[in-house]
Amino acid sequence: MKRILIIGAGGQIGSELTALLRSIYGGDNVVATDMRDVESLAETGPFHVLNALDAQAYADLVKKYKIDTIFNLVALLSATGEKIPQKAWEINIGALMNSLEIARECGCALFTPSSIGAFGPSTPKDKTPQDTIMRPTTIYGVCKVTGELISDYYHTRFGVDTRSVRFPGLISSLTLPGGGTTDYAVEIFYEAVKTGHFTCPVPSDVYMDMMYMPDALHACVQLMEADPDKLIHRNSFNIASMSFTPEIICNEVKKLVPGFTMDYQIDPVKEAIARSWPNSLDDTCAREEWGWKPKWDLQSMSVDMLKKIQEKKAKGLI
Repeated sequence: MKRILIIGAGGQIGSELTALLRSIYGGDNVVATDMRDVESLAETGPFHVLNALDAQAYADLVKKYKIDTIFNLVALLSATGEKIPQKAWEINIGALMNSLEIARECGCALFTPSSIGAFGPSTPKDKTPQDTIMRPTTIYGVCKVTGELISDYYHTRFGVDTRSVRFPGLISSLTLPGGGTTDYAVEIFYEAVKTGHFTCPVPSDVYMDMMYMPDALHACVQLMEADPDKLIHRNSFNIASMSFTPEIICNEVKKLVPGFTMDYQIDPVKEAIARSWPNSLDDTCAREEWGWKPKWDLQSMSVDMLKKIQEKKAKGLI
């Protein structure tokens, strides 16, 4: 990677990935875009307001900056997508198809994240294999499976260097989530610091794979820098770090925040989505093909999350 374009850079992943990539490759070599003006992204490098569904404007940016690598992070997430499924398909697949065509025409490598949402109720729940049945029951999941298949097609048919990981739920102290089923695992830390109490929308016994954002960001960079000759799967790799239930993470927070309490007000949509997803993923292929290895576990992540959120509170930022 030398000249990078990030679309959807204002989201949960994009805002932090932009900062990491600029620290590695230099601010001028990482162009950030989003549907809305994001002042913070314009402070450290090039930024443009871009609708990724506008193929001409998108292609013009790629040519202007001589881009060689695209990170397509545009997506409506799982819980939001169920409210407006047609819009979710239009945005998620529209941005992907434009990205694939532009990557083909301009000779760019392309990263488009997939998700544990690509799996469904008939998928093996524990240590879900890299290659297994994928029949999701959400429009978000349908988009992700479609994305994996069409990205592999563009690689085998046109030689486009497409790569992807299946992200678990992502936990970040910097950027709030935006409508995902795993959002509770971020919200619990904020509420622990702000109020000492959290009302959880997901049942106490539901396991889901999660990952601390620093691990997720480094996975993006590591995969895109990996030797292409060693990549067998490409779209998309299971990656894993930790798996827990709301009750397990609640107990971890209690160790660090005395007096913390949690009750439940179950969101039936989120419950249905959560129960349809795997409990844990087998990431052997990622480890073997490009050396994936997470740094953070539940305990170390919880300590770091609470420290950073407490710092934000002290500065009046939350």
